Amino acid sequence: NPLYALAPSIKSIVLLGATGTYPIDKMGRWWTLVSANYLHGSLLHIVFNMFAVKYLGMITGHLYGRKRMFIIYTISGIISSFASYIMGVKFSIGASGCICGLVGAALYYGKSRGAMFKDVVFRQVRGWLIGLFIIGFMPNINNWGHLGGIIAGIITGFLLGYQEKRKDGLSDRILYGISLILTLFALAWAIISAILLRI
Repeated sequence: NPLYALAPSIKSIVLLGATGTYPIDKMGRWWTLVSANYLHGSLLHIVFNMFAVKYLGMITGHLYGRKRMFIIYTISGIISSFASYIMGVKFSIGASGCICGLVGAALYYGKSRGAMFKDVVFRQVRGWLIGLFIIGFMPNINNWGHLGGIIAGIITGFLLGYQEKRKDGLSDRILYGISLILTLFALAWAIISAILLRI
């Protein structure tokens, strides 16, 4: 099945940092709220998400600046994963929650800037919203994660502000550094813990 080309086993994704009620409640792996956003279930899954990140990251990077875009991406992923956990999703992987956060931040920008900007931004992200809605009817799709990501992106976009409101400041650089360190730590620990569990 081409939809599942190069799909890893459940055991592999759990070892490498999948999140959800099983990894968190049974194994105490809270750090998977970060690591799961960088794992994918098939070649098609990762290609689709990389394309989305490239396109939406470019838009939100332009609107918010690269540092704030990465902060939005990271926070949205964590909140998306946590929303999935709260709603009882057993396993969750993929960057969809982060991507939905970028969509949410873009929507907030459009709404905040007024009618003309709202229409332009909405046209740019409309296809992604329609795609997310359609994909939501497929089996094994984490709609709670998508919803959590969009809400997180809207709120984070509001709290951080966009480029036209203010330029990057010290707080943005600190949050960017924390987001980067947290991500690198979670990914490194995913690999280390997988090796330790295999041993």
